[in-house]
Amino acid sequence: MAEAANAIEVSNLHKRFGALEVLKGVSLEARKGEVIAIIGGSGSGKSTFLRCINLLETPTSGQIMVHGETIAMKSDRAGGQVPSDRKQVERIRSRLAMVFQSFNLWQHRTVLQNVIEAPVHVLGVPKDQAIATAETLLRRVGLYEKRDTYPAFLSGGQQQRAAIARAVAVDPEVMLFDEPTSALDPELVGEVLSVIGDLAKENRTMILVTHEMKFARNVADRIVYFHGGVIEEQGTPEQIFDAPRSERLKRFIQSAH
Repeated sequence: MAEAANAIEVSNLHKRFGALEVLKGVSLEARKGEVIAIIGGSGSGKSTFLRCINLLETPTSGQIMVHGETIAMKSDRAGGQVPSDRKQVERIRSRLAMVFQSFNLWQHRTVLQNVIEAPVHVLGVPKDQAIATAETLLRRVGLYEKRDTYPAFLSGGQQQRAAIARAVAVDPEVMLFDEPTSALDPELVGEVLSVIGDLAKENRTMILVTHEMKFARNVADRIVYFHGGVIEEQGTPEQIFDAPRSERLKRFIQSAH
């Protein structure tokens, strides 16, 4: 029996912004059901890497595969590359869900309207079914009572929990989290980490950029340490936190505590 394809497979990914090379040949595989936490200092390329997987940023070079399907790219005039099949990109994006630092909720829609938007208008789910699913998800994240509230009237933690419910509503094959607690007041961080921790127990493939070291240690199957646009070290939480090999990683862990 053939092995199942990795959920995500990134090979030799480079990303330049003008003269600045932010990613310098990053390769990473995420197996189905694996939770990967990406750690590293500011400017190390973590968020750019995540945005390239979802093609919110177009890689300068390299290859991205989602469940064994390579995203087709072609060269552009600037010496980089662009996706060559927009329909493929839309289809693959519908299988990925991303949760951002800044929530990115639609301010003119209620919490419930935010959660049902993509299932109804992108995936073609009947509205009644989408509402039933959304209400179940909002109960799970503790926001059922707020379903008719607009984002401006929610705390940051509530907005991020609504954003997570919206991400789960499309039943994604891979969930990407870009520092989901970095914009929150300290007292609101726990409620969001609790929701993400519950999702991590459900055999979901998750790639999580975070500066919450204790949380990364508790939920991740594998920790990946970025420095200077490359992966400097990766391993199990025990390997990374208890026996780091690189001096840089040792210093980073000490400074993060």
